[in-house]
Amino acid sequence: MATRNHPSGTRPDQPDWLTLTGLGRLYGISAVLCGRLLGEAGLRQANGNPSPSALREGLAHGGHPGAGTLWHRQGCGRVLEAAGLVQPARHTLIGQWVDLLSTLAAGAPGVKSSVEEMADELPEDLVSPVNAELQHRGCGFQVQPQARRRASACRAACSSSSRRRSSSV
Repeated sequence: MATRNHPSGTRPDQPDWLTLTGLGRLYGISAVLCGRLLGEAGLRQANGNPSPSALREGLAHGGHPGAGTLWHRQGCGRVLEAAGLVQPARHTLIGQWVDLLSTLAAGAPGVKSSVEEMADELPEDLVSPVNAELQHRGCGFQVQPQARRRASACRAACSSSSRRRSSSV
């Protein structure tokens, strides 16, 4: 079966537009708390309708009397994440990376990969939350942003190839 590209990187089982209940469920919170956080961000009015800016920015659809409001999954998700929420699946992934990197940083006998080599595999969008959790746990290792990791890997590869050339002479 052929796969289709969907707008905003979504899959068919992940609709772009959700109710407050559906949006809150993604983050493990109630619709009430989700609505309150959107209100604090200026996207939802006290009467429950989307604010003019939410409508203008394309973060809400509807809000007419008698009709429900739908909220944009990615746009509102960024607002909720800025308020400190993390989707549970993402939270688990961050924890797994932190466990791995902190164990490698402490020294894991029998493991041939370095903590830096493993950090190179970390997706860029997880660098900041993983670093924050590593720091919170008291681990001195911090993952460098992708551009620095690539430059570092390039320097390491260049120096390793020059060592091989000089040792073979």
